[in-house]
Amino acid sequence: MARIGGYPRGVNVEVTPLPGIGTRQDFMTRSGRRVGVVTYRDGRFDLIISQRDDPDACSASIPLTPEESATLANLLGAPQLVAQLRDEQRDVVGIATKQLPIVHGSPFDGRTLGDTALRSRTGASVVAVVRAGDVHPSPRPDFVFTGGDLLVVVGTSDGLKAAADLLAHG
Repeated sequence: MARIGGYPRGVNVEVTPLPGIGTRQDFMTRSGRRVGVVTYRDGRFDLIISQRDDPDACSASIPLTPEESATLANLLGAPQLVAQLRDEQRDVVGIATKQLPIVHGSPFDGRTLGDTALRSRTGASVVAVVRAGDVHPSPRPDFVFTGGDLLVVVGTSDGLKAAADLLAHG
């Protein structure tokens, strides 16, 4: 078992190799439950939750496809990124941050950031893209969007509304 960094202060993620299976990564919650993920060698994932009285015994194991695990990662990761950006911009009057999705089959699914002409058309800027739990900061104009991406966009209130409309309708 090893501890890995890159997580918020006070949260120790433990990584346990599971020979022939994959790895288990988990952490202890404030309430005393272990929550984690088993990553199988074949690419499958299980979300796991320990029993209250025995942190080594599993009370729930939820199998997730790669797509489902990516969706869960986006749901959990994007709000933290947006909250951090909001904290950093708190004193900048008139600027806001918003998460905007690229929906499967939407006009920009499979197209580049440059194709949107978002900044010139709305005045808002994409500062990051969250995909499958990975944050892609400062995407370049040739960054290709994929359905399920969450864009972190910064701009004025009007610019963010225009950006949401543009991304949804083209």
